[in-house]
Amino acid sequence: MTINPAIFKGYDIRGIYPNELNEKNIVLVIKAIYTHLGPQTIVIGTDMRISSPSLTKAAIETLVGLGAKVIDIGMVSTPTFYFAVYHYGYDAGIQITASHNPKEWNGIKIVKKGKSGLIKIGKTTGLEEIKQLAIAGESATSMPGGTVTKKSGILEDEVENALKIVGYPEIKKFKIVADAANAMGSQYIDALFKIIPGNLVRMNFTLDGAFPIHQPDPLQKETLVDLQKKVVEEKADLGLAPDGDGDRLFFIDEKGSIIPPTIITSIVAKEILKKHPNETICVDIRYIFTPQKIIEENGGKVVLTKVGHAYITKTLNETGGIFAGESSAHYYFKDTGNAESQMPVILTILKVLTDKNKPISKVVEEYRRSYESGEINFKTPHAQSILEAAKTKYNDGVINTMDGIAINYKNWRFSLRISNTENLLRLNVESYDKNIMEQKRSELINFINLLTG
Repeated sequence: MTINPAIFKGYDIRGIYPNELNEKNIVLVIKAIYTHLGPQTIVIGTDMRISSPSLTKAAIETLVGLGAKVIDIGMVSTPTFYFAVYHYGYDAGIQITASHNPKEWNGIKIVKKGKSGLIKIGKTTGLEEIKQLAIAGESATSMPGGTVTKKSGILEDEVENALKIVGYPEIKKFKIVADAANAMGSQYIDALFKIIPGNLVRMNFTLDGAFPIHQPDPLQKETLVDLQKKVVEEKADLGLAPDGDGDRLFFIDEKGSIIPPTIITSIVAKEILKKHPNETICVDIRYIFTPQKIIEENGGKVVLTKVGHAYITKTLNETGGIFAGESSAHYYFKDTGNAESQMPVILTILKVLTDKNKPISKVVEEYRRSYESGEINFKTPHAQSILEAAKTKYNDGVINTMDGIAINYKNWRFSLRISNTENLLRLNVESYDKNIMEQKRSELINFINLLTG
């Protein structure tokens, strides 16, 4: 029984089923996870992928055989999984999911309870040890006493917690179009709109791991086209697009335009700072101009983080931050264990629309402080040498090497980094001036293309 080391990523495990991850080698992986975690009460959740039921069954049987107390929460989104582990005080959790990846993939996300929030198991927090244990086959042996307890009612508790975070807001009845991509985000959107007023127009809400309409990855703009059209056709106030496991959420304005996640971060941050002044809010290194301005204008403190959900949760744990927003549309709350939660974000946006009584596109412009290029990806075997060349060419700027390189000038900046999950070099450019952003974006694209070879 072999395990491809490449399935162990920066902050989770992902591989193609059944070639890289299957019912046999997942046993070695689960044993290694349990060996690393130690005797625990472990939550098991799963997504809707075709391979998930059999992989989840193998995982539960393995844990029971090792003597674990398993809490089976069934098919849930990743935010609901995080909520369950944190809210009920369980020791650890394993979620069977490959997030937004194509249907052939599956994977595992691992968390454990920490002193100040959840600890996501990634390369720097135990995943490397799990990898070595799994490959070597050195792990815990069978023990008696393992049990399985099914847990229900979690979504209802999660909705209540989200309402509490936002302060039980008064919300007008809006028309919302949501494209759940036949994936897990449909669960929490449905649960939320059972409680709050609104006309919810559902697209692709039937759970289907074959993803018959489109891949559940809203970072791929082509997956948003049908939603954008539907929002305009329905004369809706807003569109929602979660990813495959529901831990990312994109918003579409009433004109059918994609709202930059940094604007959503800024709106939520301002609302939080009204109730919790002087708190720390974390923002990833890719785009910082707009959220930094808004946070500082409203008396908050900004801490920059590396890109990646495990790193951001870790930074929140370390800084005591109350909220974090990521450029890829992950949003994190202290009150959910410093993990992603999308229901409080939806509630906050609807509260602001109610308070301001104006279209979301107008609200977006109120918060915009800069212009962003959108992420530009390059497939190249020369990623590291391109980073070094960029440091040399732009050495008159202020260089930050937290995650790849980010170079700041007075009125523009760029981030250039190697992806944690794919063989790509990623470029992001922003400026306070749209023309300068476009000019520098073209300049950097041409520079990188000359070096890709």
